[in-house]
Amino acid sequence: LVLRLSQLINWKIINYLNKSCKSLILNKCKNIFNTKKLFNYYFQTFNNSYKFAFEMKQTLLRHRQILFFIIAGGLSAIVEIGSFKILSVYLPKFFPDEYNLVGIKYPFSNILSTGFGIITNYFLSIWFVFERGKHSKRKEFAYFISVSVVSTLISLFLFQILYHFVFRNPIDLSFYVLSQEMTSKISSIVIVSLLNYSVKKKVIFNG
Repeated sequence: LVLRLSQLINWKIINYLNKSCKSLILNKCKNIFNTKKLFNYYFQTFNNSYKFAFEMKQTLLRHRQILFFIIAGGLSAIVEIGSFKILSVYLPKFFPDEYNLVGIKYPFSNILSTGFGIITNYFLSIWFVFERGKHSKRKEFAYFISVSVVSTLISLFLFQILYHFVFRNPIDLSFYVLSQEMTSKISSIVIVSLLNYSVKKKVIFNG
């Protein structure tokens, strides 16, 4: 009887140990499997991020000129918009008709600020954006100014259209309020810039 009880106890102990070992092994396998899945997920995410960054780099290299044109245009726009803001505030104090000259809003502020933007854009264009050599420096500058003057007239015309018919109220961005004249000015710059790039690339510079 004692032997029988001993065998029964041993069997239960062995059975319990077997179940415990199996459970432990299964848990370890699950942990390893989960760790592998987690590792694969992070590796895949990293791989996708690397591919995206590489593709973006290749795209930027292919469109380097457009990128530099946008940067040059952005810097010129900052000069133009900044000078327009200053001029539109202080010029009317000396020339009251600046508010409305024969139905034209802020004419001198527009012309002068656009001139500052043109000069800034010219130097940035010849230094960083376009290849020179299609014309002599004198002709190149004359063509550039001519195209810019036409662009100025188009910009001025667009400004009046946008000011009178499109942007009738200030735009509240929560962190800054864009006035009617500033919104019209920024919009006209963006539209004219698209025309400027094509003309300058094909007519004035070597590409």
